[in-house]
Amino acid sequence: MSNLLEGVKVIAVEHMEAMPAASVWLADWGAEVIKVEPLQGEKWRGGRKTADNWAFHLLNRNKKSLALNLKTDEGRDILYRLVKTADVFLSNYQLGALKGLKADYESLKKINPGLVYAFLSGYGTEGPDKDERGYDFTAAWARAGFQYLLGEPGTPPAAERGGMMDRTTAPHVVAGVCAALLHKAKTGEGQLLEVSIYRSAVWTLALDIENTLAGRPAERTSRKKPMTPMINHYRTKDDRWFELAMLPVDYTWTDVFKAIDRPELEHDPRFSDDKARMEHTEELVAVLDEAFAGKTCDEWETIFKRYNFIFAKIKSPSEVITDEQAIANDFFADVPHSEANIRVVNSPVRFVQNPASVRTPAPEVGQDNESILREAGYTQKEIEGIRQRGVIH
Repeated sequence: MSNLLEGVKVIAVEHMEAMPAASVWLADWGAEVIKVEPLQGEKWRGGRKTADNWAFHLLNRNKKSLALNLKTDEGRDILYRLVKTADVFLSNYQLGALKGLKADYESLKKINPGLVYAFLSGYGTEGPDKDERGYDFTAAWARAGFQYLLGEPGTPPAAERGGMMDRTTAPHVVAGVCAALLHKAKTGEGQLLEVSIYRSAVWTLALDIENTLAGRPAERTSRKKPMTPMINHYRTKDDRWFELAMLPVDYTWTDVFKAIDRPELEHDPRFSDDKARMEHTEELVAVLDEAFAGKTCDEWETIFKRYNFIFAKIKSPSEVITDEQAIANDFFADVPHSEANIRVVNSPVRFVQNPASVRTPAPEVGQDNESILREAGYTQKEIEGIRQRGVIH
C-alpha cells in the first residue's frame, strides 16, 4: 500500500517547532522530507541525541537529516542541486537570513521554476514588523489576543502552553502546499506561499476578532456569568470538573431542571423564559454549582447520557494518553528506535485507504548526508572531500 505523498520531494530548511510541525505531516503522509540543518544540528535538538529527546521525534520522525554549512559557496551549491529536483521547499528562517544565503524564493525559482516554496514567519512579509522574530508565545498568545481573552476578568493574562500555536499554524502550511502541488500538477507552475504565526492565530481566534470588527469588542467572560450557563464548566462532589457545551437546540430547560432534580425551577420566575434567565444568569449558575457539587463526575456522566447532553470531563494529559477513545482512533504511535521506547502523538488526519505511519525515528544530525549526496550524483571521493572541507557534518 503506497503512501499518499510518495514521490514528493521536500527540502526543509527549518528549525524549532512551527515549520517542522508542518513538514512532519508531509513526511507522515509519505513525502521524502530532507531536513537541512547546521553542522551542529538545529536549536530544537538542544545538543542531545534522539534517544534522549522525545520532543524532537514528535516533529521530526520520518525525515532525513542533511547537516550542511549553507554559509559556504559549496554548501549552497549542494542545496541548489537538491532544489533542482525538489517539489517543495519549506523554511521558517528569517527572510533576511534566507536572502543572505541566496535561498529566498526569487533565488530558488531561477533553479526550479516549478518549485512550491512555503515561507513561514512570525508576523508576515509586509508591514513594520516583518523582520521581527516571533515565537508562538509572542506572535500568537500575546499579540493575537489569546492571553487578553483567557482567564477570569480582573486576573493576570493566562499562562501560555509551549508550541501550541506553532502546531495550529502548521496545518495552514500543509494545506497551502497541497493546494499548490495540485495547481502544479494541472499547470506545471510553481508557487510562493506565505504563512505567519500571527495571521494564523488571528484566524484561530476569528470569532472574537469578527465580533470586534462588527463593533462588539470581545472581552473576557466570567465562569459565574457566562453567555449561557449551558456553555460552562462545573465542579463535582469528587473535586472533578466537566464542561457542558450545548446550544438551545441541544436541550430544554425542562430537561436540565429534571436532570439536577429541581423540576420546580421551571416555574421559578427568575428562570421561566430566556429573558428572565439572561437577567438572572449569575443566580442560575449558582443553582447549578450547588446541584453539580452534590454528585460525583461519574454519576453526572450517567445522568447526562440519559438526557443526551453534550459534555466532557476535564482531563489531565495523564488521562488523555490512556483514554480508550484516543487509543481506539490511533492518536499515538510507537517510534521504532533502537535505544529508547518512545511514543509520539500521531498527525491528526486519518487516511483509511492509505494510512499514515511512523516508519522511522527522527534522524541524528547529518545521519543521511552520504545517501542524500550520492542520490544527488556526488561520488564517494567528492563526498569525502566535502566532509574534509567542513561543508557537511
